[in-house]
Amino acid sequence: MSETVEAGAVSALQRGRFLRFGTAVGLANLGDGIAVVAWAWTASLLTRDPLWIAVLPAALRIPWVLFSLPSGIMADRADRKRLIVICDAIRACAYAVGGLLILMSLPLADPAQSGVENVSLYAALLSLGFAIGCAEVARDNAAQSMLPAIVPSERLERANGILGSIETVGNEMAGPAVGAFLIALFLPSPFLVIALALLCAALLTASLTGSFKAAPREGREKNWRAELMEGFRFVIGHPMLRVLVLVTGFWNFFAEMALIALVLHVQENLNSGATSYGLILAIGAVGGVVGGVVVAPLLKVFSKGVLARWMNLAAAPLFLLIAFAPGPIMVAAAMFFFYLTGIVWNTVSISYRQRVVPDEIRGRVNSVYRLFAWGMMPLGLVASGAIVNLTTEMLGRSAALTTPFLVAAIGVFIVAGLSWRPLSRGFT
Repeated sequence: MSETVEAGAVSALQRGRFLRFGTAVGLANLGDGIAVVAWAWTASLLTRDPLWIAVLPAALRIPWVLFSLPSGIMADRADRKRLIVICDAIRACAYAVGGLLILMSLPLADPAQSGVENVSLYAALLSLGFAIGCAEVARDNAAQSMLPAIVPSERLERANGILGSIETVGNEMAGPAVGAFLIALFLPSPFLVIALALLCAALLTASLTGSFKAAPREGREKNWRAELMEGFRFVIGHPMLRVLVLVTGFWNFFAEMALIALVLHVQENLNSGATSYGLILAIGAVGGVVGGVVVAPLLKVFSKGVLARWMNLAAAPLFLLIAFAPGPIMVAAAMFFFYLTGIVWNTVSISYRQRVVPDEIRGRVNSVYRLFAWGMMPLGLVASGAIVNLTTEMLGRSAALTTPFLVAAIGVFIVAGLSWRPLSRGFT
């Protein structure tokens, strides 16, 4: 009887911690979702050049290349809960400063067709974006490394599915819709609301009880290079992780290429404003929520390898549909299925990585994984703008704005084909 009571108490404690952790994740991702609209739309008010529009949100992604590996060591050395709190506080301050800078720059002049109109504001936002990106790298790495200390191994898929839905609601559904409303209401307000959401997330994470620091290993403090190499060796020596990091990296490259192109495509080709853009992302996010809910039932019917292969391939025809859709409704439908399949893929791949990587090196393995998987994102953003600029003279502005979707579709199809066999036999 006492064992049953004790088990029930442990289960209740785990549920309570996961509830607070999930709420903090939701608030942080609500802020990230507002930022999806705020960064890209603010950039489009400073310049109409696709390359310069892409560079501003790329500043948030570049830290995944520069700071990913050190963040892995931090996640394995530091208290992961404390690290998350500090990073969310830093991001909150940076967004508050960004909102104040925009407020002081109002009213904005008409955007430049080439180059940037307000160079000082653009440069300041670029710097703040880089700082926010650095904090986000450390925060997300610590959060993924921390989850197995909150839920047991056999519930990781379910927990990641729930978190995937929460993240999607905030990041892709509620966030963009709220962001579009706030931009229409008052341009600086999205940045200030993000700051408040991140501050609340930091306070919730700080309230978690328990130990969230990896078990100490003798000599770890003495050799940073050896620690980094340990993470590299684990990924390189694990056949399935090698496949997953390559697939995720190239998939992210093409996905970011398409998503940043969506801003001008919606504005110029579909003649829609910030509200329509936010709603397109929000409807897409509904698909992400559905994906997080259905992943567990799908795994009862299909193997992980089958789901991974088909979810990976699905983005190719969806990018084509976005490029040739006659209006916002069809684009929104394509985004619905894009996020649905993406969440299913992420849930399967992340749960696999969390299960096979030992806790004491999980932060460093995550950092090596994300160095490539997320480091490809800023390259995709910049490549998208460059492709539009290079093809405008030959194809005209309207057709050039669709070329990133076509390139992304071809790229995803190639990635899916090359990884088809390894994904079919690698999952356990």
